[in-house]
Amino acid sequence: MTGSLFDDDAFTQPETVDAESPLAERLRPKALEDVVGLEELLGERRFLRNAIETDRIPSMIFWGPPGSGKTTLARIIARTTRARFVTFSATSSSIKDIKALMEEARRGRKARGSKTIVFIDEIHRFNKAQQDAFLPYVEAGDIILIGATTENPSFEVNSALLSRSKVVVIPALEREQVLTILRRAMADPSVRKFGIDLDDAALDFIAATSAGDARQSLTSLQLVIETASSEDSPVGVEKVKEILQRRSLMYDKSGEEHYNIISALHKSVRNGDADAAVYWLVRMLEGGEDPMYIARRLVRAASEDIGNADPQALVFAIAVQQTVHFLGMPEAGVALAQLVTYLAASPKSNAAYVGYGEAVREVRQGDNPGVPHHIRNAPTRLMKDLGYGRGYQYAHDFEDQTAAMECLPDALAGRRFYEPKNAGAEADIAKRLEKMRKARKGEG
Repeated sequence: MTGSLFDDDAFTQPETVDAESPLAERLRPKALEDVVGLEELLGERRFLRNAIETDRIPSMIFWGPPGSGKTTLARIIARTTRARFVTFSATSSSIKDIKALMEEARRGRKARGSKTIVFIDEIHRFNKAQQDAFLPYVEAGDIILIGATTENPSFEVNSALLSRSKVVVIPALEREQVLTILRRAMADPSVRKFGIDLDDAALDFIAATSAGDARQSLTSLQLVIETASSEDSPVGVEKVKEILQRRSLMYDKSGEEHYNIISALHKSVRNGDADAAVYWLVRMLEGGEDPMYIARRLVRAASEDIGNADPQALVFAIAVQQTVHFLGMPEAGVALAQLVTYLAASPKSNAAYVGYGEAVREVRQGDNPGVPHHIRNAPTRLMKDLGYGRGYQYAHDFEDQTAAMECLPDALAGRRFYEPKNAGAEADIAKRLEKMRKARKGEG
């Protein structure tokens, strides 16, 4: 960065927008009254509106999905605030650049009482060291930090920085709100000059497939307007589909939506909702998710949520995992759909999962007494002399292959970790285990 932050042209303003800029940039709202949606944030006497109008901006993190208005709000603040407004890029800003600018901001505040607002788009792309470089200046009040992120700031923003910022959750736009934006765009001279109209169904289709992303909807509209011919006007749904080729899917394989949708898939299976399970499966596959990742999660679900209620579920899940590996996409999609519907329809039990967790807690927190002597192996004379294996009873010598012998240490005798449920095959397992428990107590 050249020059001083406090020279007139040294700080970074929002980029210039011209006739060649994307439609979404050309139509970006420039004032609060132009913003569609966000009534909960920008309505009368709401916190964010008051902060912007009174120019009393605190440090904030704007958290919301793509195209929800995070950058737009930052640009409006840039136009309305009397503070210096600086933007940083995660890809081109070094720690040295950050510290140099922060020191200038500190000197300006002390010398002239001037304020500096630092805007970081996609703050989650800044590494820990870069984020840490801002912290002392935020703490001292030298700068006001505004970060924008599509990722959960609880995981992506340093906790110290997060604790000194107000998190502003920005929701995805509703379908009707996206339609409003599209209709405004259709009336804009830069769009009207093409002489192309879209019928209501076509606009609704673009809105419906934009997943609440205003930028995506305007990008799709621009593509349709610039591709269609006057003979197609008014453009209908089928023509829009032909031009766009594929519905837009909001799915970030490395971001929060990835975890949201795999969670939805797993919980739909657990709750026995085969229809929802297939829907979330397709959302992931159409979004480009690795089918092997999905297969691995379904193997876990087969063990965690079905377990011994249907032991074949785990066998089937492993078979589908191998099928996915062997076939690849798109053919493997059908096998995955077969698996999720089978798992959803299966009897459910988390008894093995719960039992494992109870045993883990006992081992990690308990005294972990030694193995009882009567079930220790005794391969040497010394071990036999020490009593290893003494009193052991061979299960197959007894009815129901169960001896009257405790296999847990004395301190844990009678402790139950696995409590089978009365579901599917596990109901029979419960009966057999109860019979064997009685036999071990000599009650058979």
